[in-house]
Amino acid sequence: MQKQVCIIGAGSSGITAAKTLKDNGISFDCFEKGSKIGGNWRYDNDNGLSSAYRSLHINTNRDVMAYSDYFLTRDMPMFPHHSHIVKYFEEYVEHFGLLESITFNNAVLDVTRNENGRYRVTTEKGEVKDYQSIIVANGHHWNPRYPEPAFPGEFTGESLHVHDYRVPEQIMYKNLLIVGMGNSAVDIACEAAKLHSGRVTISSRSGAYIVPNWFMSMPFDNLANPLTAKLPLVVQRLLLKTSLFLAQGRQEAYGVPLPKRPPLQEHPTLSQELLNLSGRGLIDYKPNIKEFKGKEVVFEDGTSEKYDMIIYATGYKVTFPFLTDKTFDVGGTNDLRLYKKVIHPDWPNLFFLGLMQPLGAIMPLAEMQAKWIAKLIKGKCKLPDVNEMTRDIERDRQKMIKRYNASPRHTLQVDFFPYKESIEKEMRRV
Repeated sequence: MQKQVCIIGAGSSGITAAKTLKDNGISFDCFEKGSKIGGNWRYDNDNGLSSAYRSLHINTNRDVMAYSDYFLTRDMPMFPHHSHIVKYFEEYVEHFGLLESITFNNAVLDVTRNENGRYRVTTEKGEVKDYQSIIVANGHHWNPRYPEPAFPGEFTGESLHVHDYRVPEQIMYKNLLIVGMGNSAVDIACEAAKLHSGRVTISSRSGAYIVPNWFMSMPFDNLANPLTAKLPLVVQRLLLKTSLFLAQGRQEAYGVPLPKRPPLQEHPTLSQELLNLSGRGLIDYKPNIKEFKGKEVVFEDGTSEKYDMIIYATGYKVTFPFLTDKTFDVGGTNDLRLYKKVIHPDWPNLFFLGLMQPLGAIMPLAEMQAKWIAKLIKGKCKLPDVNEMTRDIERDRQKMIKRYNASPRHTLQVDFFPYKESIEKEMRRV
């Protein structure tokens, strides 16, 4: 029997898509490259794409990250370990009876649009099937990005992308330079500093605002709510700066440089440990790299140091190896222009799920996207015309350019509550 929808991937977005389609009586196949669900959250996932390291914990608290109809149990930590997250996903899939709908060890190799508007899917095991709709849920943290252009000179020590970091043994007894100051960069810097086995330096072009996990015994991300999200950006910045000061004081007092840009003009970095370890002198900071001279690294401020290893925490490329049309080759910019981060105006019934970088948790937003997609498939709501979608995409792009610094990371940026409301509004469009 021919199914209506093909879901690509069984990570956190793919499984909520499966659950939502099942709820709406929409037939589907879900293809997963690996042998189990979990995607990026499954440590040592045999699909070869996970970037999870052994010590990884989620940085959004358990209550805000859960799907709407299946909460995390209270016996889990407030900020669960990756093993807890995968266990939650497994329970979710079992509870809603989704496992029999997922085909494992069978990657999608090609998706081509037929002349009749349907999509032909070819899988690793040689299956060829046609579908009315495609939901792309292959994730965007699996194809490592390195600095472009590369830094001049040659570094003769060890080099590693954060995607390939797994255990502390990889970095022990090494003088370590970490390029980047996002969540993974800071996690690894803190892990290395606690080993006391070598010098730890973070090199960053622009710095980052460090946000703690906790504020007065409650999760810091609980401070965000629909009311504060509606305030003018200047007021939101003032509230955030005040909250950060009350929670931890001035981050520069710990030796952690402040960005030149105001808060909420870049994605923040979450860490409960970084300021303390920096204040103890276990982590130091350098500006951007100017050039390499063997193991010697010269920085843009003219200083230089020797390092045994460099870890590039420089993000990921958004790529879709199964979509060969040039429309989806964004050339490393990550600037795939989609209506509400989900739909390309020229490609009806091709949906992208979880392709965003929220200020907040991604799982509930992916679930909301899936509900919108299900309504569109069933004809219970409709899209604006192509011209209106194109104009909306450009308006959103200009807003992002005005607010954030130009970088591939910020092309995916959304604010949790305004974005959620925008999808809810779309579901009412009839």
